[in-house]
Amino acid sequence: MLDVHMRQELVILVENRIGLLAEIGQLLAQMGMNLLAVTVRLEEGHAALHLLADAHLVARDALREAGYPVEERDVIILELPNRPGFLCRVTEALARKQIDIQDLYASVAEGTHKALVVFTCSSNGKAVQMLRER
Repeated sequence: MLDVHMRQELVILVENRIGLLAEIGQLLAQMGMNLLAVTVRLEEGHAALHLLADAHLVARDALREAGYPVEERDVIILELPNRPGFLCRVTEALARKQIDIQDLYASVAEGTHKALVVFTCSSNGKAVQMLRER
């Protein structure tokens, strides 16, 4: 059985500038919060920061209070063994069920046994249910 669950990530859409991620990281670190996953995407001068914090609601409120426009988005969190082919098996299983992956980022530290995968798809609930049954 795979370790899979739904969670919310924080999404900040702002004009891109040098030091933006450092400012956000410093704000959250000063409050004792840890970022479990981060991805930054740039599009036409704007930055989209996707943050998965260990204290979601506290992080959301702190960022809003600091003036950042924060949205919340449901994501699926999946922990996989750090071995060749596991992500492939998951994505193939989703494809067989006609579940379209819309966004995905993943990370694993070399020498560790688990990978963290964060994604959204055309049917998050169906995907979580299917993956829990594996």
